[in-house]
Parts: sequence; structure tokens; C-alpha cells
Amino acid sequence: MSHHFKETPENAITQSGIARVIPCKELDIGDPIKWLSLGLRDAMRTPILTAVYGVMFAVIPWFIMYLVEMTGWHLVIMPAIVCFMLIGPFLAAGLYDVSWELEKGHKPTFMHSLRAMRRNAVNEWGFGILLMVMMIFWLRVASLIHALYPSNIETTLESLMPFLVLGSIVGAGFTLAMLFVTAFTQPILMERKVDLATALLTSVNAVWVNKVPMLIWGAIIFTAVAIGFVTGFVGFIILMPLIGYASWHAYIDAISTKRARKYD
Repeated sequence: MSHHFKETPENAITQSGIARVIPCKELDIGDPIKWLSLGLRDAMRTPILTAVYGVMFAVIPWFIMYLVEMTGWHLVIMPAIVCFMLIGPFLAAGLYDVSWELEKGHKPTFMHSLRAMRRNAVNEWGFGILLMVMMIFWLRVASLIHALYPSNIETTLESLMPFLVLGSIVGAGFTLAMLFVTAFTQPILMERKVDLATALLTSVNAVWVNKVPMLIWGAIIFTAVAIGFVTGFVGFIILMPLIGYASWHAYIDAISTKRARKYD
């Protein structure tokens, strides 16, 4: 590994006393591209498994949209998003398992990756519920911003501007919060028998210490999701497994382990 191990500098996160913070390493700006290339290599080595997970990632949002169109949007969208937020982490755990099995020199199997979802199930569910609460909060804030917007003025770009700017700032803030919370929490939960608070604080700390590489990584994930939506979720079939595998490599690079990882 090219990374120099450096003890995590003390900061408010490591000093908080809420939970243990696993030390992290310092990342380089080019690392996100390396994670993608390692993720792509994993995908090429397990094409069938990758396709199975990719199709699952594409079918779920497609099914949500289908239900929304069938029934009128407001009744279905919330429970559907809730379902996706709860299922998403478990699908991701399956992908992490595939990369982890490859790292160990094993042949990944679908059944093994499904079993990975049970490894730290209580904390995984806790993580899913946390994501769901953040999502509901975000939807509430979005509808509040919408409610504040006066409906009686002409909809010119000028009149929409403050509304768009406020929405964008809040959206960006929320997206950043999601990056801090989700970057490494899940692979930590899957590989280590730790509680949710430890995993969350470790993730937040690792993103904080490596702001620039992690912002680049966040932008890559955001772009992948945007491409997925623009392509009617077809893009998810390839992009979601790729991001999943790459996230595992990001975790290996960022979070310290007692023994060296045998991954090139």
C-alpha cells in the first residue's frame, strides 16, 4: 500500500467520548480513481454476480416509479423510499462481501454474499433506520421550502432564484451530511463487530480528515446516481455494483487495520 499510516490527529470527533473512533489513514487526491479501477476489476472477475446485484439495484427504483405512476405519487413515494433506504444497505453489504471474498482469494458466491447481510444485522438495521430518518427529515425540509415559496408571483427565473438557491444550499448540506455518515459506516459494520455509534464516528472522522479526496469521491457517487436516473435506472445495473465494490476499496484504504491488507 502506498499510504503512510498516520495516527489520526486529535479533533472534536475523536475526543467526543461518545464512542471509540477507529484510526484512519491519510488519502491522496487520486485515490478515488484507483478505487474505481479496483472496483471495475472486481466487477470483471465476477460478471454474473455483478449483473444480479446491478439488476436488483435497477429494478427496485424502477418498481417504485411504476407504483407511483399507477397510484398517484403521494401515497406510495414515502413507503417506497423507506423500503429502498432499508434494503439499500443490505444490497451494498452483499457487494462488499464479493470484494472481500476476492481479497481473501476465495470464489465469491451469491449465497455467501446474502449471508453477509446477517453478519451485524442489528446495527445494519439501525443504520438503515438512521438513513430513513435522514431521508424523511430531508423530504420535510424540501416541502417546507416549497411551502415558503409564494405561489402568486410570476414564475420567471428571477423570482425562482432565491427559492432555487435556498433549495440547492440545503440540498448540498444534506448531501454532505449523508457523505460523512455513509462513507465508511457500513463496511465497518460488516467487517468488524462494532456498534453503530463507533462505525458512524469512525466514518465521520475519516471523511473529515480526508476532506478533498472524499469530496471527489462524493462527486463521483453523485454523478453515478444522476446518470442512473437520467438513463431510467438502466445505468444502475453497471454503476451501482461498481460504486459498491469501489466503496469497499475506499474503506480498505481509509480505515486502519491491525494487520496489513493483502490487496494490491
